[in-house]
Amino acid sequence: MTAELVLWAGAGACALIYLLLAVPPPGLLRSVLKTASVALLALAALLVGAPWLLALALGLCALGDLFLSRDGEGAFMAGVGAFAAGHLVYAVLFLTRDASDPARLLQMPGVVIAMVLLGLGLGMARFLAPRAGALKGPVLAYIPVILGMGAAALTLPPGTWVFAAACAFMLSDMILAAETFVLSAEHPLRRIAPYAVWLLYWGAQAGFLAVFS
Repeated sequence: MTAELVLWAGAGACALIYLLLAVPPPGLLRSVLKTASVALLALAALLVGAPWLLALALGLCALGDLFLSRDGEGAFMAGVGAFAAGHLVYAVLFLTRDASDPARLLQMPGVVIAMVLLGLGLGMARFLAPRAGALKGPVLAYIPVILGMGAAALTLPPGTWVFAAACAFMLSDMILAAETFVLSAEHPLRRIAPYAVWLLYWGAQAGFLAVFS
């Protein structure tokens, strides 16, 4: 088995075990598993000679995982910052590919999808702003960052699966925002939200690596 496959297998194993522990309270094991499941993908990106921006984005997301696996507002803010940086690096990665063409955002179906993203961003801002409390500023700043990453993915040719992975990444963020700021502690969706977030999020990171490696 090659080193690349070892890293893929290790990342997948960590992701699967973390999925089984997604709901319990924070702990060292959960932090290690969550961080390693994406950090190993970043190492795989470096090993196979994938774009360095991909490895950087994956590394930033792994750092965000480490912070968000811990309790406290400080850890949450650090995690948001790391993920915002990761989204921005992904956007730069997409826009700097030879096949990237921003004109696709003004053509069908890109223009329609871009308008949907804009409407979704405005709706999220209006819905989350009164519920985010002291975190209102960072939450509102994060929305255009994640949607900008999705728009950047639209500049690449259709059929590459990049936009599908970007959609999974954006959806995981939206579900996490709903879980954090909207759903009550007793809401039944809280039972499945952590699993949905993790499957969409890790699947997106693995998808990006598969496409660009």
